[in-house]
Amino acid sequence: MPALRPERSRVRASSETIPGFFARGLNYYKLFWVFFLCAFLGALVETLFMLLTKGELQNRSGVLYGQFSLVWGLGAVLFTVCFHRLTGQRDLVIFLAGTLVGGAYEYLCSWVQELLFGACFWDYSHIPLNINGRVSLLYAMFWGVAAVVWVKDLYPRVCTLIGCLPNRIGKPLTWVLTVLMACNILLSAAALIRWEQRQLGLPPENAFACMLDRRYPDERMYQSYSTLTFVGDGEPRP
Repeated sequence: MPALRPERSRVRASSETIPGFFARGLNYYKLFWVFFLCAFLGALVETLFMLLTKGELQNRSGVLYGQFSLVWGLGAVLFTVCFHRLTGQRDLVIFLAGTLVGGAYEYLCSWVQELLFGACFWDYSHIPLNINGRVSLLYAMFWGVAAVVWVKDLYPRVCTLIGCLPNRIGKPLTWVLTVLMACNILLSAAALIRWEQRQLGLPPENAFACMLDRRYPDERMYQSYSTLTFVGDGEPRP
């Protein structure tokens, strides 16, 4: 891979010195918008990928409302925190670091999801060189390529885009979207947990669980998580 041209880091640094540039440096505002934008774009990319490769229009969102892939959004935040200072490094260094970090991140996501929800959101058991079906060398290398593209090209562009937000609008909008996204994630997690409980034959224990059964029955959940499968008796894989 060719070495990364250092001009791009200087362009980003100079653009952030413009008066009124929103979310200058690495702070919560920038990380939130990195998460928000990449979660949205990631869900769209996955939907398009499945449509082109399998001819299926699948809902690839990780939440009940809106098209947001939490894995992509949090992955972009992870790459930003870990690699934002690697702009001047060789592409091979970024690729290897992204492969290791991305593979570990994907394994952790799979383990946490199965631990919390007793469900499998993806399974690489049919792909050679996989670890417990949670991650494979092939997809870990995809993370490596994504790290190179993110550091070299996408992150500077995303920074410039975020910086265009007026400060008087950007800051309050960030906190409004933070609250809405947090509610969306918590509600989605509660609905998933209750969905698993229904698979185990557990009755609702309170009014909130009854509401979840009414508003988010199995049919509704299958529409939102069409690729999800529950793991055995609810116990996570190794």
